[in-house]
Amino acid sequence: MSEKPATRLFVESDLAEGAVVGLSPDHAHFLRSVLRLEPGRWVTLFNGRDGEWSARIDGIGKGWASLAVGDHLRTQTSCPDVWLYFAPIKRARLDFLVQKATELGVRRIQPVVTQRTIVERVKGDRLSANVTEAAEQCERLDLPEICEPVRLDRALADHPEGRTLVACVEFGDARPIAEVVSELPPGAPVTLLVGPEGGFTPEERALLENRTNARFAGLGPRILRAETAGLAALTVWQALAGDWAESPPKRA
Repeated sequence: MSEKPATRLFVESDLAEGAVVGLSPDHAHFLRSVLRLEPGRWVTLFNGRDGEWSARIDGIGKGWASLAVGDHLRTQTSCPDVWLYFAPIKRARLDFLVQKATELGVRRIQPVVTQRTIVERVKGDRLSANVTEAAEQCERLDLPEICEPVRLDRALADHPEGRTLVACVEFGDARPIAEVVSELPPGAPVTLLVGPEGGFTPEERALLENRTNARFAGLGPRILRAETAGLAALTVWQALAGDWAESPPKRA
């Protein structure tokens, strides 16, 4: 194998040189029927624990595939410690949000139900599928944690005191998000909170104001849709306090 294989898959199995890995029916179908790969072809595997490995297809059929793990390509790393709390939105927009948040390196995805939240049911398996596909595509080595939806008051009560909570709001006393993020200590854990499209209610604002670790941040002069607001906040944070300050990795 002279170069890193283009096809990249997330697996649950442990990865080590010489290990044999069986793929899920969905992954096997993808390799056999979509990519039309045959035994002897190489792919890349990762599991969020053991780094990234090359693997050769030893056998493949309808709904199954067996791979032999080869070279260790990259050592395991994790994305920066940034969480995204957001009010659930409609399905297609929610898919887009979690996909792009994964690409932007979020570590935890937490839906929070607010008083003005319209969509309260979130399908965890659908979110997991979107997150996995995005991680495979963007070459990150870990998957963000996906949490079950909780009410905002419960999410705030359970939020660690040691994490800064940056609430993206439309309050008059909110400062520009670039200013707020620039003041955070390097490498400090942070949670970005984005509310529903109707905004937070006065009662919810009072809950946020009572949090000693909360900072109010504005997202500019225009009103952003919920998925745009979450991704904009993540982008600013990565640019000023996250891993975008590092040099990009060299590609094989």
